[in-house]
This record gives sequence, structure tokens and C-alpha cells, in this order.
Amino acid sequence: MLIMGKNVAVLGAGSWGSVLANVLVENGHQVELWTYKTPQADEINSQHTNNKYIKDYYFSEKLHATTDMDAALDGVDVVLFVVPTKAIREISVQVCDILRDKNNAPLIVHASKGLELKTYKRVSQIIDEEIPSGYRSGIVALSGPSHAEEVAHHDLTLITAASEDLDAAKEVQKLFMNNYLRIYTNPDLLGVELGAAFKNIIALGAGALHGLGFGDDAKAALMTRGLAEISRLGVAFGADPLTFIGLSGVGDLVVTCTSVHSRNWRAGDQLGSGKKLPDVIADMGMVIEGINTTQAAYELSQEKQIDMPITEAIYNVLYRGADIKEEVGGLMTREGKSEEIAQNMVD
Repeated sequence: MLIMGKNVAVLGAGSWGSVLANVLVENGHQVELWTYKTPQADEINSQHTNNKYIKDYYFSEKLHATTDMDAALDGVDVVLFVVPTKAIREISVQVCDILRDKNNAPLIVHASKGLELKTYKRVSQIIDEEIPSGYRSGIVALSGPSHAEEVAHHDLTLITAASEDLDAAKEVQKLFMNNYLRIYTNPDLLGVELGAAFKNIIALGAGALHGLGFGDDAKAALMTRGLAEISRLGVAFGADPLTFIGLSGVGDLVVTCTSVHSRNWRAGDQLGSGKKLPDVIADMGMVIEGINTTQAAYELSQEKQIDMPITEAIYNVLYRGADIKEEVGGLMTREGKSEEIAQNMVD
């Protein structure tokens, strides 16, 4: 199943970027891992570690890191973006300039989850705007229930390669698949990206419930009703409702809402325990995509007139300084409704 001998540039050396780069090396590909931090590149190359992002793990000695993006993109067949959503546009512009100079059109893949601030555009939309079709052979989103810490240690993981171009998705499927990482293709790029972004909102809520001392019943309720919310909003934008019960929907939701590996869950847990949002952000040391995505989803729900009470409650806590306990109480005392599961996917 492997496509041997591919040259791949991985942009972003956080936990997920560095582990995916290592997967590709283990699969027999030539990989350049780009970071803008010289000390980080030096650590990866000399010590084969990336301790700020993934502790007690040693990368393949064949993995090479660089701070020279031009060198990283030289002769590449595939470019994998694994940078925070807020950096996607800026990095895309840089990549386009280099690809134009090199007259190269590689396959573009991204493993970032979120929406752009203010525009609320998906990652593939940003890439499409900044890297013209003449300098790329396709755009694929790699998404699903995956923690870098577990993939690093070869835990069994299943995720999705989504693209409007099925051949491009299949190429990514073959690029990454091995005996511990299984990839499924999905033509619903819009739904996969929205599910990946919106689930972080519910993960914040799941962490907050834990911080408040609630148990499994509350968590199950939040995840189930949260899935109904994000499905309604996704379908309103044209996503296939079935995508939200797949790997990039309920699969990603489950793993993000139940694991201490999830930074969104950890952030919510701290908020539920009484910590102030600025202190949570400072303590995390990494991007908490769910915070910005909550604002995006709330404003989009208002625009589309979609009922999203859980999202609104989390928005009130993050952006209006509301008390978490009062918001939980408000959700529990809302007017009684019929569950009507199938209808809730579209209404």
C-alpha cells in the first residue's frame, strides 16, 4: 500500500506535526520537518527529541528538521501543513512564493483543525485562496480521532483523508497507512473540516464538567447533545449529515472529550476548577483551538439562526465572563423538548 520514495515537507513541528513526520519516515519517505525555531530544529536533529511538545519519545534518526522553508520545499511531492489555524494563511503565502519560484505543484495536505478568525473560513478554503491551482495538485484534509502521544507509540489509530478529489485522498491514504495507522477516504471535505473544528468546543465543555465535579452521565449527555448541535450547523452549510457520525465527527468528538491528552479538555477542566481564562491560556503553552472556534460557531449559529445552547453557554463563559455553574443550570432548566434524533441532525 505504500507509495515509496515520496519527498514530503511537513510544516509545523508541534506534537502532531513531528509525530506525523516520523510516521512518514517510518513508512519509507524522505521528510523535511520545518520549524521557525532554531533550537527546536537543533534538538530534533542532534538529540532526536522534541521535549516541549512530546516528552520521553525518540524520533527516527532519519527525520531531519530545518528552519529553511525554501530547502524544505525543494523538489517535494507532498506538503503537509500542521500549524495552528491562525498561521495557515501566512504560511500558505510563503509556500506559494517558493513553489512559484521552483515551478512545482505538489499535493497539499493539512492536519489543522479550526476556522480562521473573522472570516471563519476553513483551512482548505484558505489554502485554496493563497496557493493557486497551478502550484498544487490537490488539497486533502487529514482528520479524525488521534492523539500524537498514542500514534507515536504505535497505538491503533483510524483517521480520514478528505478531499473533493478522490484520487488525491487515495494518494494520502497510501502515503500514511501502515499496521498501526489506518486511513479512510471521504469526499465530504466541508463536513470533515467543520466536524474537526467544532468538536473542540464540546471538548471544552466536557473538561469543564469534569472540573466542576460532574461524572460520566453528564459527559455522555454533553457529547450526545453537542454532536446534535455541531451536526445542525454543519448541515446548514452543506455538509453531509452522515459525516458527523463518522471518524471525523463522533470519533474525534469522543477522543477529544474523554482524554487528558486533549488540550481543549484540559483547558475546560481548568476553567471548571475555577481558573481564569488568561491563566489557562498561559498555562497551556500551546494553541487552544476551541476558544476561537467557539466564537466562530456562536456567530455562525446566530447568522444561520441555528439553536446551539451548549455552544452559547460556553461562549458566555469564554467571552462574557459568565459563571460556569450558572450556565450549566441554565442548560438543565431549559424548556422540555422531544429528542427526535434524526430531525435534530438537520433542524
